Amino acid sequence: MAHEHKLEIFRGRWKFKSNTQKIWGVLMFLTFITVVEVVLGIYKPDIFMHTWMDPIEGGGFFATLGNVILSPIVYMKPLNLIFILLTIVKAYYITWDFMHMRDETGSMRKMVVWTGVFLICYLIFIMLQEGGYVFDVYNGEDALIKKDF
Repeated sequence: MAHEHKLEIFRGRWKFKSNTQKIWGVLMFLTFITVVEVVLGIYKPDIFMHTWMDPIEGGGFFATLGNVILSPIVYMKPLNLIFILLTIVKAYYITWDFMHMRDETGSMRKMVVWTGVFLICYLIFIMLQEGGYVFDVYNGEDALIKKDF
């Protein structure tokens, strides 16, 4: 007795007749997202290269707390946020369709997917925080390390 896989993507909005067609459909969707990422990476439109808002000034507790909470998202360039979101979408569809996660039980899906989501969010937070620190060390006005090379 063979187990039939679900032949739709985008929550049933796009249906296929066979598994082969579904694989090609998901591959084309992932290829489109990759092409968008490559084009944005090559041309880097000016509209996406400036931050949405400046850090909160004042130095008080709430200004510091606001900067810590908002810094990974609001103070980064929109282009970086677009890359992060498109990468998460690609990872979702690779896991959901190619690895047949949609055909698993609900608890198994939640266990695998949410663990990955939390891990990815944590890693992105760490990279952005540490990257900002390293940038400030090398490029700040009172930089501790001078570039002599």
